[in-house]
Amino acid sequence: MSGGADPAGAAASGTRLRPPRHPVDRRAVGWWTTDLLLLFAAPVVVLLVLGLLIRPARFWLLTPALVVAVIGLVAAVALPRWWFRVHRWEVTGTAVYTRTGRFWQEWRVAPLSRIQTVDTRRGPIEQRFGLATVVVTTASAKGAVTLPGLAHALAEDLAEQLTAATQAVPGDAT
Repeated sequence: MSGGADPAGAAASGTRLRPPRHPVDRRAVGWWTTDLLLLFAAPVVVLLVLGLLIRPARFWLLTPALVVAVIGLVAAVALPRWWFRVHRWEVTGTAVYTRTGRFWQEWRVAPLSRIQTVDTRRGPIEQRFGLATVVVTTASAKGAVTLPGLAHALAEDLAEQLTAATQAVPGDAT
């Protein structure tokens, strides 16, 4: 279920949508900040090296390097804090759901009976911050429901809990 979800339909079925209760782990701010700094550092370094090596084009290479560096720093300071405020998740006895975004909100709901797989994912930077992402795969055309920025131990427990819960829920997960 995403931004065009029908809350009235949810109410008619006896399920009331409300904002998910759990924020991501506070360390996710550091993880997202590091990711953004690395993302912007690559083009800045390339432009700087080229600007130092190609003397006639120095201005045309160093100026964009400065612009990209400033944009990267602003993004790395502002966006992770914003994302921390708007990412929420929850697991209930019937579904896994997430909400992201402030202006363009997206709600994703995965009923337990529709869950096909539950995985945890940890990139090198996530590992450094002690975090993991839980990926809940369903047959939805929209793709998997992801719960990023969870403490590693919580993510493992949640994956185990969801696996057990989905096995206990009747349905064919299609």
